Amino acid sequence: MFRWFLTLFLVVIVLSSLLPWLEKLGIGRLPGDLRFRLFGKQFSFPFASTILITLFVLALARILK
Repeated sequence: MFRWFLTLFLVVIVLSSLLPWLEKLGIGRLPGDLRFRLFGKQFSFPFASTILITLFVLALARILK
């Protein structure tokens, strides 16, 4: 359980930093992705994109196994 939480947390951090580039592909704008502006700064939490990418990587790992 802790391993999945840590993995999900790291993926959220990576996606947040790559979000401007990934938005061109449509990732980061899914219905479960949160985005808001607070004190002039833009914050985004790509939860749905993270789950989608995690499922893709999991399926890819099972295929390559």
